[in-house]
Amino acid sequence: MSRTEKSPEIAAATVPALVDRAASLSTGEAIVLPDERVDFATFAGRTVTMARRLRAAGVEHGDRVGLLNGDSIDALALLFGAMRLGAVPVPVNARYKARELSYVVENAGMHTLVIDPAFAPLLDDASLPASCEVIIGLDDPAFVAGADAIDDAALARQEGTVQPDDPALILYTSGTTANPKGCVYAHSGMTAQAFEYAHALGLTTDDRYWTPLPLFHVSALVTVAATLATPCTFCHVGRRFEPETALDQLERERCTAAFPAFETIWLEVLNHPRFAAADLSSLRVIVNVGTPGSLRRMQERFPTVPQISAFGGTEFGGFVTLGRVDDPLEARINTSGRPFARTEVRIVDSETGEAASTGATGELVVRGPSRFVRYHNEPELTASVIDEDGWYHSGDLGRIDEDGRVSFVGRLKDMLKVGGENVAAAEIETYLLTHPAVEIVQVVSAPDARYTEVAAAFVQLRAGHEATEEELIDFCRGRIATFKVPRYLRFVDEWPMSGTKIQKFRLREQIAAELEEAGITEAPKISSGR
Repeated sequence: MSRTEKSPEIAAATVPALVDRAASLSTGEAIVLPDERVDFATFAGRTVTMARRLRAAGVEHGDRVGLLNGDSIDALALLFGAMRLGAVPVPVNARYKARELSYVVENAGMHTLVIDPAFAPLLDDASLPASCEVIIGLDDPAFVAGADAIDDAALARQEGTVQPDDPALILYTSGTTANPKGCVYAHSGMTAQAFEYAHALGLTTDDRYWTPLPLFHVSALVTVAATLATPCTFCHVGRRFEPETALDQLERERCTAAFPAFETIWLEVLNHPRFAAADLSSLRVIVNVGTPGSLRRMQERFPTVPQISAFGGTEFGGFVTLGRVDDPLEARINTSGRPFARTEVRIVDSETGEAASTGATGELVVRGPSRFVRYHNEPELTASVIDEDGWYHSGDLGRIDEDGRVSFVGRLKDMLKVGGENVAAAEIETYLLTHPAVEIVQVVSAPDARYTEVAAAFVQLRAGHEATEEELIDFCRGRIATFKVPRYLRFVDEWPMSGTKIQKFRLREQIAAELEEAGITEAPKISSGR
């Protein structure tokens, strides 16, 4: 079992209290976007305004409110404003199509959906229940006018009903497998995560914390919460990520911490023609996730600022562990750091449930106040992943070293079974990233009549570099075990994404369909020689 140092004080029990506390402690900037900025008191006032509008629209305690509004300060104010009423905001993934929107509205049982006019065309093909009121635009005249009808006393009474154990938020998983699942968080869990995260990262009131993650993403929202807990400034790229805009903002706003999170995002900044000349001397830490190979590559490209990694997920409020800037380089690259102070992590045998020894690989199970409460309307599914002792069984493979640092190995479902041999996709990805032409690589399983499945690699090449399928496969031969060598390799320029993550299941579908169409049932044989 692993746990970190002394716990920080949790100074707010509900999310509205977190917002108001920040406004009482700081007169500085709360949120900065490329074309707008706001201080803490003004932001708190905007959340009150949005709460009034929602209450006038009939939203009450416990009602689910869908939010599909892009990334803006008012969109965040609406989310926190819903929480003031004890309502439960449900941010909707901006990449969803009409079918996915229809599913989430129905599954969540939304009372109201507030949707930006830019997304309104989705409604033409969506099938929404008549019970869900749709408001198009935060500036809808009727929506705005209704706020005047809610007096201070009525709003105060409504806010007084919000309790720490009440549901605060529902976030739907990215949908990389089957239908998305709605993770329900309690107010107390969200505030605990905010203070733990700020403490682990060492945030102070002088920090300016930047991320480009969309504001429907769990890690973006918990980052907002952590900056409120500190309180310090949250910087965001706005409605659309552009590497030039991101680089300009990091430089102009003198950001001190950056959370690009994924190589698909950060590499675009690192590869920008102006990156080498940009003044990023204010940065003290960068938070990224990825395989050791990708983390090493990114640290080498920007060696002057320590890069740390993390492990987490939607079911645990975004973060379970976080590295430290004073960790040794190899620890920062090869591990995801130590758990948050109130969080427990164990490694267990995925079949027997027995605890694994230090350094052994097994399933990561997690327990703590920031864990999601349940999957919305899915009691059986909830019971299948949260045991009687409160441990969440993540489906992730990892190990814990003697210093308590957690290493993510891969998903249980991201393990290939090649002729009876277990193969971690991450291991092959890490090796292929050592080739100078490879920028990003994703390894998935391809069906095979002889071995059941074999490795297939999808590769994005670095700008200005060339390589062939044969060259990269030959690069593996004799260097990694033959059964791990990719039998198929495909080059890509764009990745199938769900929000911020590459959808591996679509890559599996793509290679399987290609092989079926070509009538290929067995992969080419590969010898270990070079």
